[in-house]
Amino acid sequence: MNIKSLLLGSAAALIAVSGARAADAVVVAEPEPAEYVKICDVYGAGYFYIPGTETCLRIGGYVRYDIGVGDANSFDGANHVADHMGDGDHSTYTKNARFALKTWTGQETELGTLKTYTELRFNFGNGYGDAGDPNSPLAGGHSSVNFAWIQLGGLRVGKDESAFDTFIGYAGNVINDTLVPYGGFDTNVVQYYFDAGNGFSAVASLEEGSGTDTIDSYVPHIVGGLKWTQGWGAITGVVAYDSNYEEVSGKVRLDVNVSNELSLFIMGGYGSDDNLTDFTSNDRGFYKPWGGNWAVWGGGTYKFNEKTSFNAQVSYDDFKNLGVAANVAYDVVPGFTVTAEVDYNHADNVLDSFPINPAPKKSSLGGILRFQRSF
Repeated sequence: MNIKSLLLGSAAALIAVSGARAADAVVVAEPEPAEYVKICDVYGAGYFYIPGTETCLRIGGYVRYDIGVGDANSFDGANHVADHMGDGDHSTYTKNARFALKTWTGQETELGTLKTYTELRFNFGNGYGDAGDPNSPLAGGHSSVNFAWIQLGGLRVGKDESAFDTFIGYAGNVINDTLVPYGGFDTNVVQYYFDAGNGFSAVASLEEGSGTDTIDSYVPHIVGGLKWTQGWGAITGVVAYDSNYEEVSGKVRLDVNVSNELSLFIMGGYGSDDNLTDFTSNDRGFYKPWGGNWAVWGGGTYKFNEKTSFNAQVSYDDFKNLGVAANVAYDVVPGFTVTAEVDYNHADNVLDSFPINPAPKKSSLGGILRFQRSF
Protein backbone atom coordinates (compact mmCIF):
# COMPACT_ATOMS: atom_id res chain seq x y z
CA MET A 1 0.00 0.00 0.00
CA ASN A 2 2.87 2.33 0.80
CA ILE A 3 4.55 1.56 -2.54
CA LYS A 4 1.33 2.27 -4.44
CA SER A 5 0.94 5.61 -2.68
CA LEU A 6 4.56 6.46 -3.40
CA LEU A 7 4.16 5.75 -7.12
CA LEU A 8 0.97 7.79 -7.37
CA GLY A 9 2.58 10.69 -5.54
CA SER A 10 5.63 10.62 -7.78
CA ALA A 11 3.46 10.62 -10.91
CA ALA A 12 1.46 13.58 -9.62
CA ALA A 13 4.68 15.48 -8.86
CA LEU A 14 6.05 14.85 -12.36
CA ILE A 15 2.81 16.06 -13.94
CA ALA A 16 2.92 19.24 -11.86
CA VAL A 17 6.56 19.97 -12.73
CA SER A 18 5.93 19.29 -16.42
CA GLY A 19 2.98 21.68 -16.39
CA ALA A 20 5.05 24.41 -14.78
CA ARG A 21 7.82 24.03 -17.34
CA ALA A 22 5.28 24.00 -20.18
CA ALA A 23 4.05 27.38 -19.04
CA ASP A 24 7.60 28.75 -19.27
CA ALA A 25 8.40 27.22 -22.72
CA VAL A 26 9.86 29.54 -25.43
CA VAL A 27 7.52 30.02 -28.36
CA VAL A 28 9.46 30.09 -31.70
CA ALA A 29 8.03 32.60 -34.18
CA GLU A 30 6.94 31.33 -37.55
CA PRO A 31 9.50 32.30 -40.25
CA GLU A 32 8.35 35.04 -42.61
CA PRO A 33 8.18 34.02 -46.26
CA ALA A 34 11.38 34.96 -48.12
CA GLU A 35 11.08 37.56 -50.89
CA TYR A 36 13.11 36.12 -53.73
CA VAL A 37 14.34 38.23 -56.65
CA LYS A 38 11.90 37.95 -59.54
CA ILE A 39 12.99 37.80 -63.15
CA CYS A 40 11.85 40.69 -65.37
CA ASP A 41 11.80 39.69 -69.04
CA VAL A 42 10.03 42.80 -70.37
CA TYR A 43 13.28 44.56 -71.40
CA GLY A 44 15.36 41.53 -72.36
CA ALA A 45 17.62 39.01 -70.70
CA GLY A 46 19.37 39.77 -67.42
CA TYR A 47 16.78 42.07 -65.83
CA PHE A 48 15.24 41.45 -62.40
CA TYR A 49 12.79 43.37 -60.24
CA ILE A 50 14.31 45.44 -57.46
CA PRO A 51 12.52 43.97 -54.39
CA GLY A 52 9.55 46.04 -53.31
CA THR A 53 9.43 48.08 -56.53
CA GLU A 54 8.18 47.87 -60.09
CA THR A 55 11.62 48.83 -61.44
CA CYS A 56 13.61 46.29 -63.44
CA LEU A 57 17.40 46.35 -63.07
CA ARG A 58 20.20 44.81 -65.06
CA ILE A 59 23.86 44.86 -64.02
CA GLY A 60 26.66 44.09 -66.48
CA GLY A 61 30.00 45.21 -67.78
CA TYR A 62 33.33 43.81 -68.85
CA VAL A 63 36.96 43.30 -67.84
CA ARG A 64 39.45 44.05 -70.61
CA TYR A 65 43.20 43.74 -71.11
CA ASP A 66 44.95 45.29 -74.14
CA ILE A 67 48.50 44.72 -75.38
CA GLY A 68 49.70 47.00 -78.19
CA VAL A 69 52.87 47.21 -80.28
CA GLY A 70 54.10 49.27 -83.22
CA ASP A 71 54.96 52.80 -84.29
CA ALA A 72 54.04 56.01 -82.53
CA ASN A 73 50.55 57.26 -83.41
CA SER A 74 49.28 53.69 -83.52
CA PHE A 75 48.15 51.42 -80.69
CA ASP A 76 51.47 51.23 -78.90
CA GLY A 77 53.61 52.72 -76.16
CA ALA A 78 56.35 54.03 -78.45
CA ASN A 79 58.03 57.18 -77.14
CA HIS A 80 55.49 57.54 -74.35
CA VAL A 81 57.32 55.94 -71.44
CA ALA A 82 60.08 57.19 -69.19
CA ASP A 83 63.66 57.12 -70.47
CA HIS A 84 65.36 55.34 -67.55
CA MET A 85 68.74 54.80 -69.23
CA GLY A 86 69.15 58.30 -70.65
CA ASP A 87 69.68 57.09 -74.20
CA GLY A 88 66.56 58.52 -75.84
CA ASP A 89 62.87 57.80 -75.82
CA HIS A 90 61.94 54.17 -75.40
CA SER A 91 59.53 52.11 -77.41
CA THR A 92 57.64 49.39 -75.57
CA TYR A 93 54.30 47.65 -75.28
CA THR A 94 51.10 49.48 -74.54
CA LYS A 95 49.29 47.84 -71.66
CA ASN A 96 45.86 48.89 -70.51
CA ALA A 97 43.52 47.11 -68.12
CA ARG A 98 39.91 48.25 -67.75
CA PHE A 99 36.93 47.36 -65.62
CA ALA A 100 33.63 48.74 -66.93
CA LEU A 101 30.48 48.60 -64.80
CA LYS A 102 27.12 49.08 -66.53
CA THR A 103 23.57 49.38 -65.20
CA TRP A 104 20.22 49.52 -66.98
CA THR A 105 16.80 50.18 -65.42
CA GLY A 106 13.32 50.12 -66.89
CA GLN A 107 9.83 50.80 -65.57
CA GLU A 108 6.49 51.31 -67.29
CA THR A 109 4.65 54.56 -66.45
CA GLU A 110 1.60 56.43 -67.71
CA LEU A 111 4.00 58.63 -69.75
CA GLY A 112 5.89 55.75 -71.31
CA THR A 113 8.91 53.65 -70.39
CA LEU A 114 11.22 55.22 -67.81
CA LYS A 115 14.81 54.07 -68.47
CA THR A 116 18.31 54.84 -67.23
CA TYR A 117 21.74 53.75 -68.36
CA THR A 118 25.11 54.24 -66.68
CA GLU A 119 28.64 53.13 -67.49
CA LEU A 120 31.70 53.70 -65.32
CA ARG A 121 35.19 52.83 -66.58
CA PHE A 122 38.27 52.25 -64.42
CA ASN A 123 41.57 52.06 -66.31
CA PHE A 124 45.20 51.37 -65.57
CA GLY A 125 47.81 51.86 -68.31
CA ASN A 126 51.60 51.81 -68.42
CA GLY A 127 52.48 55.20 -69.92
CA TYR A 128 52.20 58.94 -69.57
CA GLY A 129 49.27 59.29 -71.93
CA ASP A 130 48.96 60.67 -75.42
CA ALA A 131 49.46 64.45 -75.66
CA GLY A 132 48.26 64.91 -72.11
CA ASP A 133 44.94 63.17 -72.71
CA PRO A 134 43.90 61.42 -69.46
CA ASN A 135 41.54 59.17 -71.41
CA SER A 136 44.28 57.86 -73.67
CA PRO A 137 44.84 54.09 -73.49
CA LEU A 138 48.46 54.96 -72.78
CA ALA A 139 47.62 56.91 -69.62
CA GLY A 140 48.06 55.64 -66.07
CA GLY A 141 45.21 54.86 -63.72
CA HIS A 142 42.08 56.95 -64.21
CA SER A 143 38.31 56.60 -64.11
CA SER A 144 35.51 58.15 -66.13
CA VAL A 145 31.73 58.42 -66.31
CA ASN A 146 31.00 57.54 -69.92
CA PHE A 147 27.22 57.31 -69.72
CA ALA A 148 24.68 58.51 -67.16
CA TRP A 149 21.31 59.34 -68.73
CA ILE A 150 17.60 59.22 -67.95
CA GLN A 151 14.96 58.61 -70.62
CA LEU A 152 11.18 58.90 -70.32
CA GLY A 153 9.38 57.92 -73.47
CA GLY A 154 11.41 59.55 -76.23
CA LEU A 155 13.02 62.25 -74.07
CA ARG A 156 16.60 61.64 -72.89
CA VAL A 157 18.75 63.88 -70.67
CA GLY A 158 22.19 63.38 -69.15
CA LYS A 159 25.69 62.27 -70.13
CA ASP A 160 25.82 60.40 -73.43
CA GLU A 161 27.81 60.24 -76.63
CA SER A 162 26.82 62.60 -79.41
CA ALA A 163 23.86 61.59 -81.57
CA PHE A 164 26.10 62.58 -84.48
CA ASP A 165 27.83 59.23 -83.84
CA THR A 166 25.41 57.03 -81.90
CA PHE A 167 22.38 57.51 -84.16
CA ILE A 168 24.17 56.93 -87.46
CA GLY A 169 26.50 54.28 -86.00
CA TYR A 170 30.17 53.85 -85.18
CA ALA A 171 32.68 53.28 -87.98
CA GLY A 172 32.86 49.50 -87.97
CA ASN A 173 33.68 46.71 -85.55
CA VAL A 174 37.41 47.41 -85.43
CA ILE A 175 39.11 48.48 -82.19
CA ASN A 176 40.81 51.54 -83.64
CA ASP A 177 37.95 53.01 -85.66
CA THR A 178 39.13 56.65 -85.44
CA LEU A 179 42.34 56.58 -87.49
CA VAL A 180 40.40 59.16 -89.48
CA PRO A 181 38.08 60.58 -86.78
CA TYR A 182 34.38 60.89 -87.52
CA GLY A 183 32.94 63.02 -84.70
CA GLY A 184 33.14 64.14 -81.10
CA PHE A 185 31.78 61.75 -78.48
CA ASP A 186 31.44 62.75 -74.81
CA THR A 187 28.76 65.35 -74.16
CA ASN A 188 25.78 66.29 -72.03
CA VAL A 189 22.56 66.08 -74.03
CA VAL A 190 18.86 66.88 -74.16
CA GLN A 191 17.47 64.60 -76.86
CA TYR A 192 14.20 63.39 -78.29
CA TYR A 193 13.86 60.09 -80.15
CA PHE A 194 10.93 59.22 -82.40
CA ASP A 195 10.23 55.69 -83.63
CA ALA A 196 7.30 55.25 -86.01
CA GLY A 197 7.40 51.47 -85.58
CA ASN A 198 7.62 50.80 -89.31
CA GLY A 199 11.39 51.22 -89.72
CA PHE A 200 11.41 55.02 -89.69
CA SER A 201 13.08 56.80 -86.75
CA ALA A 202 14.41 60.27 -86.00
CA VAL A 203 16.38 62.16 -83.37
CA ALA A 204 16.84 65.79 -82.32
CA SER A 205 19.63 66.55 -79.87
CA LEU A 206 20.85 69.66 -78.03
CA GLU A 207 24.46 69.06 -77.01
CA GLU A 208 27.16 70.74 -74.96
CA GLY A 209 30.32 69.23 -76.44
CA SER A 210 33.40 68.61 -74.32
CA GLY A 211 36.96 69.80 -73.82
CA THR A 212 37.94 72.68 -76.08
CA ASP A 213 34.74 72.12 -78.07
CA THR A 214 32.39 72.80 -75.13
CA ILE A 215 29.86 75.52 -75.96
CA ASP A 216 31.02 79.01 -74.92
CA SER A 217 27.56 80.63 -74.86
CA TYR A 218 23.94 79.71 -74.08
CA VAL A 219 23.51 78.48 -77.65
CA PRO A 220 23.88 74.66 -77.75
CA HIS A 221 25.27 72.50 -80.51
CA ILE A 222 22.36 70.98 -82.46
CA VAL A 223 22.12 67.53 -84.08
CA GLY A 224 19.26 66.07 -86.11
CA GLY A 225 18.97 62.70 -87.81
CA LEU A 226 16.68 60.43 -89.85
CA LYS A 227 16.90 56.66 -90.32
CA TRP A 228 15.12 54.04 -92.42
CA THR A 229 15.72 50.46 -91.26
CA GLN A 230 14.56 47.29 -93.01
CA GLY A 231 15.64 43.66 -93.11
CA TRP A 232 18.20 44.37 -95.82
CA GLY A 233 19.94 47.12 -93.80
CA ALA A 234 19.49 50.84 -93.21
CA ILE A 235 19.95 54.34 -94.64
CA THR A 236 20.83 57.05 -92.12
CA GLY A 237 21.65 60.75 -92.24
CA VAL A 238 22.69 63.22 -89.52
CA VAL A 239 23.35 66.97 -89.59
CA ALA A 240 25.09 68.97 -86.86
CA TYR A 241 25.45 72.68 -86.15
CA ASP A 242 28.57 73.73 -84.18
CA SER A 243 27.51 76.84 -82.26
CA ASN A 244 31.09 77.79 -81.35
CA TYR A 245 32.28 78.15 -84.94
CA GLU A 246 28.87 78.50 -86.61
CA GLU A 247 29.74 75.63 -88.94
CA VAL A 248 27.63 72.75 -90.26
CA SER A 249 28.63 69.10 -90.74
CA GLY A 250 26.75 66.09 -91.99
CA LYS A 251 27.12 62.36 -92.53
CA VAL A 252 25.17 59.82 -94.55
CA ARG A 253 25.48 56.07 -94.23
CA LEU A 254 24.35 52.92 -95.99
CA ASP A 255 24.31 49.55 -94.17
CA VAL A 256 23.66 46.37 -96.16
CA ASN A 257 23.10 42.87 -94.79
CA VAL A 258 24.42 40.93 -97.78
CA SER A 259 23.84 37.56 -96.13
CA ASN A 260 23.67 36.00 -92.69
CA GLU A 261 27.47 35.97 -92.69
CA LEU A 262 28.38 39.27 -94.40
CA SER A 263 27.40 42.85 -93.54
CA LEU A 264 28.86 45.97 -95.17
CA PHE A 265 28.69 49.73 -94.58
CA ILE A 266 29.87 52.94 -96.20
CA MET A 267 29.68 56.38 -94.58
CA GLY A 268 30.58 59.79 -95.96
CA GLY A 269 30.99 63.08 -94.12
CA TYR A 270 31.15 66.70 -95.23
CA GLY A 271 31.64 69.84 -93.16
CA SER A 272 32.16 73.54 -93.73
CA ASP A 273 35.36 75.02 -92.26
CA ASP A 274 35.36 78.75 -93.03
CA ASN A 275 35.97 79.54 -89.34
CA LEU A 276 38.18 76.55 -88.57
CA THR A 277 41.97 76.44 -88.85
CA ASP A 278 42.06 72.71 -89.61
CA PHE A 279 45.81 72.42 -89.04
CA THR A 280 45.84 70.90 -85.56
CA SER A 281 43.60 68.39 -83.89
CA ASN A 282 42.31 70.97 -81.42
CA ASP A 283 40.43 73.44 -83.64
CA ARG A 284 38.49 71.40 -86.18
CA GLY A 285 35.29 71.61 -84.16
CA PHE A 286 33.22 68.95 -82.43
CA TYR A 287 31.51 67.63 -85.57
CA LYS A 288 34.23 67.84 -88.24
CA PRO A 289 37.40 66.39 -86.70
CA TRP A 290 38.60 64.96 -90.02
CA GLY A 291 41.01 66.87 -92.25
CA GLY A 292 39.57 69.14 -94.93
CA ASN A 293 35.94 69.26 -95.94
CA TRP A 294 35.12 65.63 -96.63
CA ALA A 295 35.91 62.13 -95.42
CA VAL A 296 34.73 58.59 -96.11
CA TRP A 297 34.70 55.35 -94.08
CA GLY A 298 33.82 51.87 -95.26
CA GLY A 299 34.11 48.30 -94.14
CA GLY A 300 32.23 45.31 -92.87
CA THR A 301 32.07 42.08 -90.91
CA TYR A 302 32.23 38.49 -92.12
CA LYS A 303 31.25 35.72 -89.71
CA PHE A 304 33.12 32.51 -90.46
CA ASN A 305 31.13 30.64 -87.82
CA GLU A 306 29.44 31.23 -84.48
CA LYS A 307 32.79 31.86 -82.79
CA THR A 308 34.96 33.66 -85.35
CA SER A 309 34.47 36.90 -87.28
CA PHE A 310 36.64 39.12 -89.49
CA ASN A 311 36.22 42.91 -89.27
CA ALA A 312 37.76 45.59 -91.47
CA GLN A 313 37.60 49.35 -92.01
CA VAL A 314 39.21 51.76 -94.45
CA SER A 315 39.02 55.55 -93.95
CA TYR A 316 40.26 58.53 -95.97
CA ASP A 317 39.81 62.31 -95.83
CA ASP A 318 40.32 65.48 -97.84
CA PHE A 319 43.80 65.98 -96.35
CA LYS A 320 44.90 62.58 -97.76
CA ASN A 321 44.96 60.94 -94.35
CA LEU A 322 44.45 57.19 -94.72
CA GLY A 323 43.56 54.61 -92.09
CA VAL A 324 43.26 50.83 -92.46
CA ALA A 325 42.25 48.53 -89.61
CA ALA A 326 41.47 44.81 -89.65
CA ASN A 327 41.00 42.20 -86.96
CA VAL A 328 39.89 38.68 -86.20
CA ALA A 329 37.66 38.24 -83.14
CA TYR A 330 37.32 34.78 -81.59
CA ASP A 331 34.86 33.80 -78.85
CA VAL A 332 36.86 31.32 -76.77
CA VAL A 333 33.81 30.57 -74.64
CA PRO A 334 30.57 32.54 -74.32
CA GLY A 335 31.43 35.90 -72.77
CA PHE A 336 35.19 35.71 -73.37
CA THR A 337 36.55 37.14 -76.65
CA VAL A 338 40.10 37.48 -77.93
CA THR A 339 40.69 40.01 -80.74
CA ALA A 340 43.90 40.48 -82.76
CA GLU A 341 44.05 43.67 -84.84
CA VAL A 342 46.51 45.33 -87.22
CA ASP A 343 46.30 49.10 -87.90
CA TYR A 344 47.95 51.23 -90.58
CA ASN A 345 47.83 55.01 -90.51
CA HIS A 346 49.16 57.46 -93.12
CA ALA A 347 48.93 61.02 -91.82
CA ASP A 348 49.79 63.13 -94.85
CA ASN A 349 49.26 66.43 -93.06
CA VAL A 350 51.55 65.94 -90.03
CA LEU A 351 53.19 69.19 -88.91
CA ASP A 352 56.38 69.62 -86.90
CA SER A 353 54.26 71.46 -84.32
CA PHE A 354 51.94 68.48 -83.81
CA PRO A 355 51.30 68.28 -80.03
CA ILE A 356 53.18 65.01 -79.51
CA ASN A 357 56.90 64.94 -78.84
CA PRO A 358 58.28 63.59 -81.03
CA ALA A 359 55.72 64.09 -83.80
CA PRO A 360 54.18 60.88 -85.18
CA LYS A 361 55.47 59.37 -88.37
CA LYS A 362 53.64 60.03 -91.60
CA SER A 363 53.16 56.30 -92.01
CA SER A 364 52.80 54.05 -88.98
CA LEU A 365 51.95 50.42 -88.39
CA GLY A 366 50.76 48.95 -85.13
CA GLY A 367 48.79 46.11 -83.64
CA ILE A 368 46.75 45.29 -80.60
CA LEU A 369 45.75 42.08 -78.84
CA ARG A 370 42.62 42.37 -76.71
CA PHE A 371 41.23 40.00 -74.11
CA GLN A 372 37.71 40.80 -72.94
CA ARG A 373 35.36 39.10 -70.53
CA SER A 374 31.84 40.52 -70.86
CA PHE A 375 29.04 39.81 -68.43
